[in-house]
Amino acid sequence: MLLERDTELALVGAALRAAEDGESSVVLIRGPLGIGRSALLHQLPALVTGEEVRVLRASAATMEQDFAFGVVRQLFDSLLAGARHRIREDWTRERGGLVRLVFADDAVCGPGGYHAAAPEAVLHALRSLLAEVSADSRLLLLVDDLQWADEPSLRWLAYLAKRLHGLRAVLVCTLRDGDPRARHPLVREVADAATRLLRPRPLSPAGAAAMVLDQFGEPGEEEFARACHQTSAGNPLFLRSILLGVAVAGGRPTADRAEQARSMRPAQLRDRLVCCLRAQPRPVRDLAAAMAAFDGAGEQELIARLAGLDTIGFAGALRTLHQLGLLAGEQEPRFVHRVVRDAVESSMTVAERERLHDAAAALLYGYGCPAEQVAAQLMAVTTSRQPWAVVVLRSAADTALRRGAPDTAARYLRRALMDSSAQGEDRARLLIDLATAERGFDPAACERHVAQAVPLLTTATDRAAAALRIAPTVLGVAPPSVVELLRDVAGELGAPDALEGGAREAALRLEARLRHCGHEDPAELTAATERLRGLGEDPPLRSAAERELLVVLLNAATLTCQLTAAEVAELGNRILEREPATAAHVHSALPLVAITLVAADSVRQIGSWLSVEQRTRRRDATLGDALVDAERALLLTARGRLAQARERAEQAMRLAAADGHEVGALATMVLGAVALEVRDPALSERVLRGGHRRGDTLALAVLLRTVDAALEAQRGHWTSALDTLLACGRQLEASGWRNPALFPWRPWAVSLYHRLGDARSALALAEEEHAGAVAWGAPAALGRALRLRGKLHSGRRGVDLLREAVDTLRGSANELELARALVLLGLRLGDGAEARAALREGGTLAAACGAPWLVERARCGSGAAAGSQVPLTRTERRVTALAGRGLTNQEIAGELGVTSRAVEKHLTNAYRKLGVSGRRELVAALSTLELAGTS
Repeated sequence: MLLERDTELALVGAALRAAEDGESSVVLIRGPLGIGRSALLHQLPALVTGEEVRVLRASAATMEQDFAFGVVRQLFDSLLAGARHRIREDWTRERGGLVRLVFADDAVCGPGGYHAAAPEAVLHALRSLLAEVSADSRLLLLVDDLQWADEPSLRWLAYLAKRLHGLRAVLVCTLRDGDPRARHPLVREVADAATRLLRPRPLSPAGAAAMVLDQFGEPGEEEFARACHQTSAGNPLFLRSILLGVAVAGGRPTADRAEQARSMRPAQLRDRLVCCLRAQPRPVRDLAAAMAAFDGAGEQELIARLAGLDTIGFAGALRTLHQLGLLAGEQEPRFVHRVVRDAVESSMTVAERERLHDAAAALLYGYGCPAEQVAAQLMAVTTSRQPWAVVVLRSAADTALRRGAPDTAARYLRRALMDSSAQGEDRARLLIDLATAERGFDPAACERHVAQAVPLLTTATDRAAAALRIAPTVLGVAPPSVVELLRDVAGELGAPDALEGGAREAALRLEARLRHCGHEDPAELTAATERLRGLGEDPPLRSAAERELLVVLLNAATLTCQLTAAEVAELGNRILEREPATAAHVHSALPLVAITLVAADSVRQIGSWLSVEQRTRRRDATLGDALVDAERALLLTARGRLAQARERAEQAMRLAAADGHEVGALATMVLGAVALEVRDPALSERVLRGGHRRGDTLALAVLLRTVDAALEAQRGHWTSALDTLLACGRQLEASGWRNPALFPWRPWAVSLYHRLGDARSALALAEEEHAGAVAWGAPAALGRALRLRGKLHSGRRGVDLLREAVDTLRGSANELELARALVLLGLRLGDGAEARAALREGGTLAAACGAPWLVERARCGSGAAAGSQVPLTRTERRVTALAGRGLTNQEIAGELGVTSRAVEKHLTNAYRKLGVSGRRELVAALSTLELAGTS
């Protein structure tokens, strides 16, 4: 498919018309690799279809340069076809056998590249043959890749180009720019004789779009076509290779494939470029290799020195690469496409590449370039002989870590280990640095490298500091190997009270980590709470280690409810007052303080602390940002702001992409809590899929089972959902986790008991929840428990409990819980100013929290209170509840001791009041209004 070459075709057509009157010409088509010279040449015969024009073709090749008159023979083969013997006989008799020497199958060439007999006469004889033929018809002679023609053929073409007058012929040759043979004197003679010079231009965006259509058979989307055009720079060969690569990979020309097109590095194109580069002189190859080594990041002076070129040599080699079409700009030492660099590297041996990168590293080091630039070169060398290699790699790793790229830092350090000694403290320091980099994205590797480093260190304090590089598992339990390592170094170091300075700090941190390792063990939790009480009413908070230990002890007291919410909140906020808002807490136990304060319903100070922490964080500190997003999502959930919490949690999960990382687990738990609140089946399924990949911890396991139970309830499987929730309760109780604020499984179970008609069990569980909430004392948990009891009690008792819930929740940060209590109170009151005010306030809060189902319920309740809609009677509520369980009208009648007609009448009234048309919509309405709105 030839695109955007109409001007060139028109010029050749004009030359052919001029040849009719004897005005012969030479047309030269030249340009860089892949621009489409050959494609244009092959299209030219179509210009003379149906006309009296003889077309003579020849294609030169590098492998045939020793074949004398090879190109000439190709040109005349078509002319001699069908009359070969007659022409041979006539011309042999008339020209003394000169032409036979060219065309004979057994012709022998002399040292000059052609038969030594009368060379000028041979050239003249061949020209005479063309003159004889052109007397009958015009001639179109096409020679592709002139630069590769054999020397005898070049001599004749140069001879002919100067003597075309009177032949009625047009000679069209293609010539690749930048090829060494393009500078051959005979090639230049032909080029200089050209009367017309054609330089095909790169394809325009429209031309690229047309090629996309031709390749895929369908128009490409704008972004895909634009990406292809920009990546190929309009070069037809590059563009076709990219499109073919996308097609072979099964892609279509859609916008989502644009990035694939940009990153495509076609192997066939690379191989063709390798052949082109290998044909270049040594300076050009050296310059290309130096550019590949610096990968577009080196300055011209450095590239020239690495290539071993002076100013003149550098300029000439750069010009050649540009003529070949391999550079992004005429004076810019940068390749037009990544595949060019691949081709340069493929044209070198492994040893050559390593020597080049090692030399580049030494050059950059000598120029005082940044450590990461030097390290990038060392990374391409298996073993460096440079004495400063390890120092540079460690410095580069430190830079990468400070700019928030721990994976890059880890690669530098792994490379440094290859050049370090097998034993000794130097190797231990490298292993510790590597573990520090890995703890954010590969905890298992971090633990392994710390374990390797500890035996190489000589002091207990150093070994303790190394062990503390392993970040604690905030939600889960540390592996047994880590627990054993922490115990060993803690035992060797000794008790904190007997130590001073850094050793005491390390001992306190080790104690904090070891106590947190037992946070799923009731005995360990009790011991941690006793340790907290032993610190007195004013525990020491001067150092970071003291604060970390207190955070762990507070978490134990929170899980077991062995302190009140007020006591926990007071200590937690004191910790924040003394703890700097920095990124350091991402690898400590400090994130537990956010969970503790959320449980205590005291989130104002932690919200301000996180705001300061995020403002002072570097923009590229990805893991720290992920943790802050997860913590803020947790706080937003505690305030009832569901849409914002979901957005933050999903952002945290995107940033903490490594499966199994604590930040991702915390974000998963927040998303699970949001899914429970909004009753979104798709989100719940996503939480379940993602959660099972993040480890089997008690906190996450209970959350996932609760989400699973909620899904079962939404599908109408109430019994199995209830069994799952009760099993969660037993599991939490066995672990000593009794805090109703952190794992509110009982409200769900109460709603399911109520659905199943087991009022006694529902009330008993609600009383149990209330007792736990009273003991803990957090307004959110207590207000929820009161609302739950108020929902179960009828009459004045229920209304009083709901009023008490509203009053309690006005002191809570959780606006969604207050909205639920207000809406339920307004619905229970039915009519009057108090009901309308409660529903109005509840609807406003629900809208702010992003709870449209609760807004709708408040609106419907307001209509009923205003007289536009009548609430369900007690009998109607019982009938709809049984219908929601899937019972038929006859089964409901048997359950209630009434007739089927009475059941039908009550259902009809309920349908009208609820604004539904039948049982299917009734089940959905009940699930949304009762479970989502009030559980």
